[in-house]
Order: sequence, then C-alpha cells, then structure tokens
Amino acid sequence: QVQLVESGGGLVQAGASLRLSCAASGRTFRRFGWGWFRQAPGKEREFVAAISVSGSSTDYADSVKGRFTISRDNAKNTVYLQMNSLKPEDTALYYCAAGDTNSVREVDYDYWGQGTQVTVSS
Repeated sequence: QVQLVESGGGLVQAGASLRLSCAASGRTFRRFGWGWFRQAPGKEREFVAAISVSGSSTDYADSVKGRFTISRDNAKNTVYLQMNSLKPEDTALYYCAAGDTNSVREVDYDYWGQGTQVTVSS
C-alpha cells in the first residue's frame, strides 16, 4: 500500500508561482511512474503532467507546457510540480497519482492523494 500526501497549494495572484509536493510512504517509490491531475469546479478531472519511473521522460498537457515542470526526488520519496506564470484557469484541486508508468490516463494509476487546492485570482 502506498499513501500519498499533497501539499503546497494556496491562493495566489495571476502570474505567481507555486510548487506542489507529493510525499509518498513506503519503500516502493522508485518503481512508480507519477502523474499530476487537476479538477476544476464543475469539470472533469484532467491530466496535467507525468514523469517516468526513471525520471528521464516527462509529459505535459498543452495548457501547461512551458509553465509547469514535474520532477521527482527518489531520496525524499517526493514528486514535485513547479507551477509558474499561473493563470486563473489553473484554479483547481490538484492530485498526485502513482502507477506502473507515466501515463496521461487516470485508469493507469493505482494510488491517489487527497488533493491540494490551488486558487489563482485575476
């Protein structure tokens, strides 16, 4: 069993930056691919970013390319999402997820955190 705890969300103005963290329990962190997803009010959850088991491959949604960066620190069992140039449309509940590979599909992830709220004001 893997438990994930997100942190780092908050209320910021447009143009600001935030770094989300996802801390994982257990000793199997290294074998997972990781993803970040988000869900805005009234909308379906959507893919944001993913990183491979090795950390050498990353994927991003078009809406965040060039602004967000996903990374992992195996020594700290933590995955990060650096978010720069935030926009009001980035407002959502952000979830991290762990699975066998880095995927853009929710169904490919086995473990999910509870989410951390990001609110961007205009």
